[in-house]
Amino acid sequence: MDEDDLPIKKDSPVASVVKEDLSTWSAFELEARVNILKEEIIRTEAEIKSKDASRAAAEAFFKS
Repeated sequence: MDEDDLPIKKDSPVASVVKEDLSTWSAFELEARVNILKEEIIRTEAEIKSKDASRAAAEAFFKS
């Protein structure tokens, strides 16, 4: 099984984000959260691209 196919663990920091109770947050705090999460998405997507490029380079190396 590929590491990328593994489910997210219940105790993962990622899993805890979706379980947070947002009902007590102010609109300002929620907007700030959205902005932070958007920035984190950009950072995460860049890391995914980097990992994909590394994997592709390794696969190309071992195929030759």
